[in-house]
Amino acid sequence: MTRRLMWIAWPAFLAAAVAEMLIFAFVDPGRLHGPDGEPLGWSRTAVYTGVFVALWATTFAASALTTLLAASPFEQDRCPMPRARRPPACPK
Repeated sequence: MTRRLMWIAWPAFLAAAVAEMLIFAFVDPGRLHGPDGEPLGWSRTAVYTGVFVALWATTFAASALTTLLAASPFEQDRCPMPRARRPPACPK
């Protein structure tokens, strides 16, 4: 499970880092405005951090969905419990 989580988290981290570099190559975080037209009032570091976390969450969800859809039927139906402790509904 830990290995699969890293298969999801690491590429998501790298994709978020590249996306943030591309975004802030063209956007000045100090000049961002909220929906009401007023300046955000956040520091540059806060904008960089907030955008990175949002991008990482988005790319993490996309990577997790890809991993879920790429799982074979055997992986989907596999029972993780040892044979001696498996309930009747857990095959094999």
